[in-house]
Amino acid sequence: MTQTVSDFVIERLRQWGVRRIYGYPGDGINGIVGALDRVDDGMEFVQARHEELAAFMACAHAKFSGEVGVCLATSGPGAIHLLNGLYDAKLDHQPVVALVGQQKRSALGGDYQQEVDLLSLFKDVAHEFVQMATSPEQVRHLIDRAMRISRDRRAVTCVIFPNDLQELPAVPVPPREHGTVHSGIGITAQSVVPPPDALQYAADILNAGRKVAILAGAGALHATDELVAVAERLGAGIAKALLGKAAVPDDLPYVTGAIGVLGTRPSSWMMEECDTLLIVGSSFPYAEFLPEEGQALCVQIDTDARALGLRYPTELGLTGDSRATLAALLPLLTPRSDSSWRESIESEVARWWRVLEARAHVRASPINPQRVFWELSPRLPDDAVLTCDSGSAANWYARDVKLRRGMKASLSGGLATMGPAVPYAISAKHVHPDRPVIALLGDGAMQMNGLNGLITIARLWREWSDPRLVVMVLNNRDLNLVSWEQRVLGGDPKFEASQELPDFPYARFAQMLGLEGMRVDSPDAVGAAWDAAFAADRPMLLEMVTDAAVPPLPPDVSLAQAKAYFSALWQGDPEGMRTLKAVIREYWASLTAGRLETTS
Repeated sequence: MTQTVSDFVIERLRQWGVRRIYGYPGDGINGIVGALDRVDDGMEFVQARHEELAAFMACAHAKFSGEVGVCLATSGPGAIHLLNGLYDAKLDHQPVVALVGQQKRSALGGDYQQEVDLLSLFKDVAHEFVQMATSPEQVRHLIDRAMRISRDRRAVTCVIFPNDLQELPAVPVPPREHGTVHSGIGITAQSVVPPPDALQYAADILNAGRKVAILAGAGALHATDELVAVAERLGAGIAKALLGKAAVPDDLPYVTGAIGVLGTRPSSWMMEECDTLLIVGSSFPYAEFLPEEGQALCVQIDTDARALGLRYPTELGLTGDSRATLAALLPLLTPRSDSSWRESIESEVARWWRVLEARAHVRASPINPQRVFWELSPRLPDDAVLTCDSGSAANWYARDVKLRRGMKASLSGGLATMGPAVPYAISAKHVHPDRPVIALLGDGAMQMNGLNGLITIARLWREWSDPRLVVMVLNNRDLNLVSWEQRVLGGDPKFEASQELPDFPYARFAQMLGLEGMRVDSPDAVGAAWDAAFAADRPMLLEMVTDAAVPPLPPDVSLAQAKAYFSALWQGDPEGMRTLKAVIREYWASLTAGRLETTS
């Protein structure tokens, strides 16, 4: 049988090491889908319920495997559906290749059905490389460039295939003539360590600091040992951007936890007091949570020189791999003889954990959402993989969940979009079928994408060597984070037509699909529910009925935020009295835990 362009595309991707494609079929990609059906071995097609979920899965594949994620969609509407998931990958700097169908070449420009200007559509999200194949001779170098640029620039790339081209005979080796391109798959060798004089300058800056703070992001996830060693040598504390939550374990006494609106008071305190800042693999955007300009000398390490000095003025930017650069820097650092800075950090961290425990046990109706996450931490299996959605679930995940060494975790960081937790979890199970996976999300995200993802889980779970996948839904019938943003940022009362969600029997729906499902509406039952989920012989959905009035307080409440909140109450917030009582309870819990600054 003659090899078609589509057959060649699949074979070339296999040569690049791709073993899995996430997508949804359609007549615009019939040729490629047919080639997937013909492939003998070594290439899996994962059918999502929607192209957006396929793109999320490809992004998560890159996050949890370190490989290039690949997604596939048909022309027109299918291609359009990919965009949100692809932007998630773009903003989190994940390597993803999108393969997209198009109408026949002869029809292009004819205002044909489902004809969309895909080059223009994908030009922003795949700005590093987006091309449409118009001849079989092009296909080899288009796939090679899409894969290489995506991998080496950690970017989204896209190749568009008109459907008639997909069925033409392949040209594996273009003719050796003028106007042809002859690409290859060879290894890319890169410099990963800055030069010695730059490392010495960085060491001089860090050695001169008396109060060193480290901010670790997603670019430091593979540098756990090096981060710990540098922090120990410098007597520093480590704060984490949310994408870097798994970079260092939360049980180290000098790890201050998340930074920012979803962050901790110790992280804010450390940034307010430090005189030296080391940023490793992070592009954390919120200036108000970093040291005041001029307060701290800053050294930053990043693989992308374009990120250096972008968020905080740096004395020195080092372009290099975080792990290799920290390892090369470590011998040049001087151990600290004065431990007072480190002791202050550890004291702040210890008191903060007491505050979180007290807050998690504050009475609510029926369940305090913080309790759900607090009870999860000690029950997490050692090799757990966690995914989280945007919304108030991300607040509790950021603060209350204690990750230990060896765990993996991620969410939508740069885009902070709703809907990725469940497709991320599905992809995590494909990458790590032998590890338990936990998806944490609210009912808004569950109704948006999660219910469809649950159908995919019901279809696939028997293929996983460890069948445990726990989907935990906060059922509070409220788009909770936005409700609080309306109150605290906008000074507006909750707009019920916008914010209220229909109630839905999530646990019963899971049971209908042949999965386990449990509805929990008592705080005393939360711990036992987690235990049951991790002991189950199949995926389980935990429907936690939680109180929407519990405030996701930032580490510091500004005067402007307090004024806005009371303005919302004055205007007749429909849950004003309930939320006010909840805020008072949180404040009192913080007081009794010995941490007045948390809510003042």
